[in-house]
Amino acid sequence: MSDVSDWWSTEIIEMEPGSISLRGMPIENLIGEKSFTEMIWFMTTGNKLNKKKSHLLEAALVAAVDHGPQAPSIAAARMSATCGVDINNSLATGINMLGDIHGGAGQQALELYIDIQTKGIENLNQIINDYKKLNNGFIPGFGHRFHKLGDPRTPRLLDLVDNAVIDGEVSGKFIKIGRQIEKELSNKKTIPMNIDGATAVIYAELGCPPPLARGLFCLSRSVGILAHTWEQMQQGERIKGPTPPDYKWDYKGK
Repeated sequence: MSDVSDWWSTEIIEMEPGSISLRGMPIENLIGEKSFTEMIWFMTTGNKLNKKKSHLLEAALVAAVDHGPQAPSIAAARMSATCGVDINNSLATGINMLGDIHGGAGQQALELYIDIQTKGIENLNQIINDYKKLNNGFIPGFGHRFHKLGDPRTPRLLDLVDNAVIDGEVSGKFIKIGRQIEKELSNKKTIPMNIDGATAVIYAELGCPPPLARGLFCLSRSVGILAHTWEQMQQGERIKGPTPPDYKWDYKGK
């Protein structure tokens, strides 16, 4: 039978009794030296970010931590907490609600940016029309059903990217693409870039693969899910459903 060392293969961790190394770095040299944000990037990509790029990544993570209990992921976590499950179960419940429709727009916006960069910005109009056909008229990362006049998180994130471009930390080619999309979409009515579009700009400028960007969003939103779960646990409510107990749903059967 094969030894366990032949069963699993990884470039992430090496561990022996009394020794732990992550990506070739002894853990004791990382503790107190690397921020949690730097460790996220280091562990997932194997690359290091300097302080300014790490600041950009951290901004994207901070911006997406929460968007209220009306968000399905938060609501599901809070409901599960009232059913008496442990905090990790509620956390998993919320994270498992993050899919293509709720939680996937950042990845989709990043894919759009990369598509435009690959095919050429001169083809932007055609690419946008193609995406509209695939997404029932919606362009991921633009417009918001709640923040109709503009997502309050977007300007700050884009300011940080602009500063990083001035400092020579990132190329700026993806923030140009994002703004060009916004301009193109706003010909008839204003359709501003939202949080997903703005964080996708940051992930694109940092060279983050689209599927990993969704994972980073899940990490970010898990902070809000954890906070809401813990708050709900302190309130001591039992079996709190999606509607108030005196609310009657619409029965349409015979």
